[in-house]
Amino acid sequence: MGTVAKRGRRSSAPGDRAAPCPCGSGGPYARCCGPLHRGEVDAATAEALMRSRFSAFAVGDAGYLLRSWHERSRPARITLDPDRRWTRLEILATDRGGLLDTVGAVEFRAHYRAAGRPGTLTERSRFVRADGRWVYLDAEPG
Repeated sequence: MGTVAKRGRRSSAPGDRAAPCPCGSGGPYARCCGPLHRGEVDAATAEALMRSRFSAFAVGDAGYLLRSWHERSRPARITLDPDRRWTRLEILATDRGGLLDTVGAVEFRAHYRAAGRPGTLTERSRFVRADGRWVYLDAEPG
């Protein structure tokens, strides 16, 4: 979800332990992406990082987005769009990015609503391990 960060109203309140995780895992936010956002654990795979970044857009956690971005491509700051509400994530394909890999890519489709209208963003994001943890590098040109 590239250098332009857009999000909307929080789709699940981070304080609500039973709220479903926006990433679509089916688990509660408090035990799924919440621990990553709070810095308690690191994503084990590139896909897990992608899911946690989508959730960060959905709940408005700009700090996590910056922390999970590779220093080489990370912007100085991001502004989240309060009129865009991220609603659903579809993982379309993954390429590497596993437990023993150092690079990976995740193709996804992120659904949102803006100005009362639905929209989608499709991207193939690249991830690398930096200092032993997965970080978002950039979106493949396309």
